[in-house]
Parts: sequence; C-alpha cells; structure tokens
Amino acid sequence: MILSVGQRVVFLMTLLVFFHFSPPLKAQVVESDERALLLVEDGVSFSKDSLFLLNFRFRMQNRAGFNTLEGDDFRVNEFEMRVRRLRLRFDGFVGHPRLQYYIQLAFSKADLDLENALIAQPVRDAIVYYIVNENLYFGFGQSKLPGNRQRVNSSGNLQFADRSTANALFNIDRDFGLFAYKTFPFRNAAQLQFKGALSTGDGRNASAINNGLSYTGRVEYLPFGMFSNNGDYSEGDLEFEPTPKLSIGMTYSANQKANRTGGQLGPNLFEPRDMNSLIIDGVFKYMGWAVLGEYLDRKSPNPFTSNEMGDLRIVQVGWGINTQVSRMLDRKNELALRYSKVTPDAEISQFQDRVDEVLVGFSRYVNGHRIKFQANVGYKWLEGLSRLDNAGNSWTGMFQVEFGI
Repeated sequence: MILSVGQRVVFLMTLLVFFHFSPPLKAQVVESDERALLLVEDGVSFSKDSLFLLNFRFRMQNRAGFNTLEGDDFRVNEFEMRVRRLRLRFDGFVGHPRLQYYIQLAFSKADLDLENALIAQPVRDAIVYYIVNENLYFGFGQSKLPGNRQRVNSSGNLQFADRSTANALFNIDRDFGLFAYKTFPFRNAAQLQFKGALSTGDGRNASAINNGLSYTGRVEYLPFGMFSNNGDYSEGDLEFEPTPKLSIGMTYSANQKANRTGGQLGPNLFEPRDMNSLIIDGVFKYMGWAVLGEYLDRKSPNPFTSNEMGDLRIVQVGWGINTQVSRMLDRKNELALRYSKVTPDAEISQFQDRVDEVLVGFSRYVNGHRIKFQANVGYKWLEGLSRLDNAGNSWTGMFQVEFGI
C-alpha cells in the first residue's frame, strides 16, 4: 500500500495530537523497552546533581537444548549450548531529567545479526527521549517499534526461553526513526494509549537508502487500569494482581519499499517491496493466572523478488497466532503452556511450511525476571500433521538461566 501525501500528513498530524499537557513528570521505576529507566534497585548508578544520571545494568542468558530427529525417531539430532544473550544497558538523562536516553549493546553471536550480514551489529537500542510529562513523550533514534506485545517485552521478561514461532516470522522488530507515546487516563482508572513511529523500514543499523518509509501506529486500551509493576509488558503474573487486569492492543504498520524479507528483519530482497502488517493482541492477569493472545498478519502485493541468476527471495506473507496460559504455583514457581501457529499465504506455500508448536514450561524465579531458571519441552509439527511418525515433526527441549541486575 502506497500512502498518499494526504495520508502521510494525517499520520504526522496524529502524532502531534498526542501533545496534551498532564501532571508533572515522574521518574520511571520499572523496566520498559519503550522508555528510559531512571530509578534502579539492583543496578549501578552514577549521578551529578540534577545534570547527569547514568544507570548501568547487565544481563545474560546461558542455555542448553536439543532437537530430535524427524518423525518418531526420538534420537537427538542437534544440541544447542551457548550464550544466547549478553547485553549491557545504559539509561539516564543529561542536562535535564526530561532529556533522557536509553542505550543497549549486545555481544553474543546470536545478538549480532551475523546470520543475515557479514558485519557484526552490536547496537540494539540507541534513542533519546524528550519527556513532556508522565503521559506524553517522544523519542528519536533506534528502538523497538510499537508492534506485538511479546516482541516489545524485554527478552529478559519472558516465561519461555524464546518468543513464539509466530513472533519469529511476523514481528516488526527494531527500526530507526521518530517515536511518540501518549496516554489518556480516565476517571474510572481506565487508560487509552497511543503509540506511533515514522521510521526507515529497514531495521536496526540499516545501511540501505531508498525513498520509502515505514508508518506504524498502535492503540492500547486498559479498561481496569494499570497493571502492577508494568505487568502488561512482562509475562506471567508474578505480582499476583489482586483485581482483574486487561490490556487489548492493535498495531498497523505500512512499510514502503522495504529491503528485507520481513521488513525490518531477514535477508535482503533482490528488489524493494511494499508490505503491511496487522497485529491484534491482549493480556489478562489475575491472582497468579496470566493469559496472552496474539494475532499477526503480513501482506504484500508482490512478495516475489529474483536476480539475474533466477534465485528467489520472498516476502514472508501469511498469518500466525500465539497463545499462552500460565499459573504461578507460589511466589517463586510457575507453569506455562504455549500454542503457536504459522500459516503462509497460498502464493508462497510451496516455499514456506505451515508450522504448529506446543510448549510446556516451568520457571523458578529467584529474583523476579532478573534471576531465574527456565525449562521447557515442546513438539513441532508441519502442515497440520501432528502424528509422531510424520516426517518433519520433531521434539525440542531447553534449559536456560537468566542472570542480571
């Protein structure tokens, strides 16, 4: 979809509508990948009067896992033993508490995007925020787009070792651009949140230059008020919400002349392509129970690209769902169940399998999501054929330790 000049003006005007004066600025206390963290309990802080603040934190994920052979042969085919993530995060302000920054660097091979490029990409986030008040702020730089809830969740706040298969194929990830966030609180504690981004469309640390941009907008409605401890963007009900909490969100993103198979992710296409993403998600928490649901859909008017040698690279068009249900057994232990599904559009089905996956997970929280032990086992099947003896189906298992401050 090509946005007309009028549509682009409307999009930018929508960002300006966010400007609305509210109560004075308050410091951010809990972690979020959509704004800087000013008050930390476990990290290291350096400050100088009211002119400078630096909060420093690290985290790592060490894991060991396996995948079995296809079909009913349960012998282990692959082992995975590695440092999945090793990250340093810096938050704070310079000059004035309203002028904040958030920087995140990654050092493990899996985080450096080396599977799609020859040059390591250690910069994951580098963004400057201007905080107008507690309900309105703007960002400029590289950060997560306001996409599906599980993707915006920090990878350190997940209840399984990895995000879902649907997220892996259809999320809109990080990008460089202008971001805007606006919250409208109501008298009955309900909230309406608007989030928008005008970005390059080519993902983090992109070097491609073209005349296409990505336009992303998201709306969230919290009918019962805010979650405890930013719990709408943290998996599992570790806070044991005393009253029901619900958040429903919807994102639409129009990426013009994208250069990669997933827009902001994936190998480079041979020619730029337009693609549109629709995301609908929600999370519910109450008394140790948590339910997460997501629907992701990507379309492109022409998903195929080829080079002079006849090689194909295809936009990953189709749809996927992810559902998770979890129960805190007590304040430290949790059981969780996930069902995720990816269905490619018919026009690319010969190049991309339908994939279904079920995972059962157990988490032991030593210090919330900052220090935890996780184990999950799952079964993946292709083309809707769930019998154990079908070719392509396999079992997987993972043990992971999250450790950080």
